[in-house]
Amino acid sequence: MKLYKSVQIKTILLYIVTAMIITFFYPSKAKFKYEYSVGRPWHYELLTAPFDFQVLKTPSQLQIEKDSATRTMVPYLAFDETVYSKQREKLFRNIGSSELKNEHDKYIDYALNEIYKRGVVSSEDYQSIQAAENGECFVMKGEDKIARKVPYEEIYTIVSAYEDIINNAPRGISKDVLKGANISEYIEPNLLLDQATTEKVLRTRLAGISPVMGSVQVGERIVNKGDVVTDQIYQELESLKLEYESKLGTTKERVLIRIGQFVLTLIILLTLYFFLLSFRVQVIAQIKNTFFFLGVILWYALLTELSVSYGVIDIYIIPYAMVPILVRVFMDSRTAFLVHMVTVLIAALMAPFQMEFVLLQFVAGMVAIITLRNLSQRSDLIRCTFMVLIAMLLTYVSFSLFQDGNFKGISLYTILSLAINFIFLMFTYVLVYLFERLFGYVSNISLVELSDINSPLLRELSEVTPGTFQHSLQVSILASEAASKINADVRLVRAGALYHDIGKMKNPTYFTENQGEENPHDRLPYDESAKMIIRHVTDGIEMAERARLPKMVIDFIRTHHGLGRVKYFYTKFVNENPDVIVDESIFRYPGPNPFTKETGILMLADAVEASSRSLKDLTEQKIAEHIDKIVDTIVDEGLLKSCPLTFRDVEIIKKVFYEKLKTMYHSRISYPELKRKNAEAPSPDTDKVVDQGRSSDVAG
Repeated sequence: MKLYKSVQIKTILLYIVTAMIITFFYPSKAKFKYEYSVGRPWHYELLTAPFDFQVLKTPSQLQIEKDSATRTMVPYLAFDETVYSKQREKLFRNIGSSELKNEHDKYIDYALNEIYKRGVVSSEDYQSIQAAENGECFVMKGEDKIARKVPYEEIYTIVSAYEDIINNAPRGISKDVLKGANISEYIEPNLLLDQATTEKVLRTRLAGISPVMGSVQVGERIVNKGDVVTDQIYQELESLKLEYESKLGTTKERVLIRIGQFVLTLIILLTLYFFLLSFRVQVIAQIKNTFFFLGVILWYALLTELSVSYGVIDIYIIPYAMVPILVRVFMDSRTAFLVHMVTVLIAALMAPFQMEFVLLQFVAGMVAIITLRNLSQRSDLIRCTFMVLIAMLLTYVSFSLFQDGNFKGISLYTILSLAINFIFLMFTYVLVYLFERLFGYVSNISLVELSDINSPLLRELSEVTPGTFQHSLQVSILASEAASKINADVRLVRAGALYHDIGKMKNPTYFTENQGEENPHDRLPYDESAKMIIRHVTDGIEMAERARLPKMVIDFIRTHHGLGRVKYFYTKFVNENPDVIVDESIFRYPGPNPFTKETGILMLADAVEASSRSLKDLTEQKIAEHIDKIVDTIVDEGLLKSCPLTFRDVEIIKKVFYEKLKTMYHSRISYPELKRKNAEAPSPDTDKVVDQGRSSDVAG
């Protein structure tokens, strides 16, 4: 009892800690209570503005304005006044005089002065100016960098400046002489693109773009029931939502929100706890089950948070239907359904379109549980995932038609998300194997595979110890039939029965069912014989662990004799040594006693089947008396105290054993020996031949 209370306290603490962790997954601000989308009808009553608020532009509208501002941005060019003076000095150096005497030289000096006044840019910068939507630029001159807007046609490139000097030469100036004067040598850019100033001005322009496109006054109508949510209405609702959530964002309100989230989450989790406490005590008694349930719930809460708050994945991609599949594989349908609904309800507190979300996941979970009702092979999981996909698609389409009355509300993106969800569900069988190893669970699939008599260990058992193998088969028949009558795990009992005596393979001839004419116990003292018999338990455990059998199956090997005595050798030893104080531990199995219904059933089936082989009088009365004697002895010795079998269960088990043994050992008909050959009934034609033969013999 103290141990059970300790488990309860630990379990409740785990539930509280889980609720606290999940609470931090929720948004810390108030949640807008309306759900809506463009093109769908408004399902609530008339909504008016509860306060004045500004209607914000959509992200796409803001982006369009920013793109326009960037596209129409006029670049800024810095005017370098030193370039012309440097090039003029260069011209005089080349002429070799401080005065321009030649008319051609005078023209070149004049032309360079005019060109540099307007400005020369590099080809790259000229392309940047042309790329501007209005084809203008700002030229900044002087220390104050006063900017003047200039059309790009007024600015020269090096090439256009050279061509302008040649083509606009006055009469009397030879173009050929100009071309030979290497004029391009004196032309360099004096307008440089000022990237820093350009970007600074652009940032100022972008910052000046207003995020507001209008306003709504308090009491103003926003949307009424039945109205289709247009883009404008949607943006007004989104703006109201942001304003509403920001107004309720004080420290006090955030604390109250967190308290509400924690209490609500804890209430949802405790429904699972009290259900298990009331109807599945054997489940909640094992702390590993609590870790399994809460771990799964916590994981899906985290995935939902990543989906809703960060947009990592669409919420319909998350395979929530995997929860009932995993739980159903290892436990019963009701537990699977409740764990699933607790997971879904917690996720719904974060999810958008909560009604649609809960309905979709409810249907998916129910279909998963129903289709896994008779899970026995891995192909059943594949069939289950297909059924879940079909159910989710039908539910989504039907719900959309129910809400909108047309097919426009059906999102291809959501359908694609459900298809990806199906792909993730296909990997459930991998997780089944993982959880079997992680938590020591055994699925029905694994039990069916283990019960295959062609499996390596059972094949070896049939070859090395054929007698023990036959005994194990008979025990599995008795035990599994009894398990089905008292709602125990039939597949687990069958597997446990088949493997419970594998330890006898180490020393097969020490066990009656495998002996020939020679009995090796005749050469051993009773205590040594007892040790050899007891060893089959420890040997079996070692072999099972080496073969990596599940712990739940190994428990059958460990407990099928419990802490009972090797009665035959114990009795022999006591009778022959009446004055010796007997150390009973020598003759006792290491245990423990059975602690589940299934291991208790196996102990009874093993004892009854093994001892019934020694019965000589196989009448129905003798079989019934024998079963009563064996079962009552086990009960009286207290070997079943640790397992949850009731007296009613024991009586049912006795009846099952009686019916099965009566069938196994029923009296067979004694067939008479055939004394005359060819005595088959003759055909009509044969009768005639015989009669004719007899007549001729008489006549002769």
